[in-house]
Amino acid sequence: MARDNKKLTGVQKAAILFITLGPEAAAGIIKKLPEAEIQKITYEIANISSVKSEQKKDILKEFVEMNKAKDYLVEGGIEYAKNLLSKALGNQRAVEILDKVTEATQQFRPFAIARKADAHQLLNIITDEQPQTIALILCYLQADKAGQILSALPENVQAEVAYRVATMRTTSHAVIKEIEKVLDGKLSSVVKSDMKVIGGVPTIVEILNRVDRTTEKNITEGLEKEDAELAEKIKESMFVFEDIITLDDVAIQRVLREVDTKELALALKGCSEEVGDAIFRNQSKRASAALKEDIEFLGPVRLMDVEKAQQKIVNIIRRLDEAGEIVLSRGGEDAIIV
Repeated sequence: MARDNKKLTGVQKAAILFITLGPEAAAGIIKKLPEAEIQKITYEIANISSVKSEQKKDILKEFVEMNKAKDYLVEGGIEYAKNLLSKALGNQRAVEILDKVTEATQQFRPFAIARKADAHQLLNIITDEQPQTIALILCYLQADKAGQILSALPENVQAEVAYRVATMRTTSHAVIKEIEKVLDGKLSSVVKSDMKVIGGVPTIVEILNRVDRTTEKNITEGLEKEDAELAEKIKESMFVFEDIITLDDVAIQRVLREVDTKELALALKGCSEEVGDAIFRNQSKRASAALKEDIEFLGPVRLMDVEKAQQKIVNIIRRLDEAGEIVLSRGGEDAIIV
């Protein structure tokens, strides 16, 4: 789902961070997290379909900066952290980072999307608003961004907005939420062109294919409780029929004992020569010849029927793997188990 018109939670940011790091690095980190957090992050990764093109870079940068800030806070407190961050990033950026760190457990600040938007985009949207509305929005923006917008406002409006900012004390929470809702809606229409597809089921499958069996099982079981349909899509994508060529001969022979001959013939219809060879070499000459005849005898078949037969065999493979009777090759320390 698109995330531009919603505030990102810590879990959503973690999901995008893992996508940014790539499957190898993500798999190494995800195994060390608490099981409950793994399930939440995995669910988010599987459901992300689009994101702002610069968002991955921003989140990675934020991750690095906030971790530095946390280290500095532990070493010498907030003033020490502010001093070091100011030298490296400037005073304004240091304050912003420390605000995020110290407010990590608190509710997100209003106008989060506006804070991420370009100053020019914001100006075009709010320039016709009432001075009090513009003033309220500026109060929640970064100082440099608010300054850019204030400078670009019509001269007859600048002083009025500045006065209202200076004299503002308290504002109804309901009013803030209403203005924020309207502004977020307008912003969402101008940032759609800055989107690209990332994440989703293929991404989490790529990550899970590189973790150990225990981690994969914990994640898929957790997802089954959260979203059974999504969990099934992920499990189906983790081993496809063509991946039979990755099984050793002993495993293929074990699978073939469970498969109906007619179902196997249909599944092999139109498959790659490599997949066919993997099956035929694990049969007796007589059985192999008979299977080839069955395939020829089928004639034209519907793709839907072929895929259905292939999925049945994949389900058998998954069942035998879960029972420990065969072992699928996976990433991580247990990638090769014979």
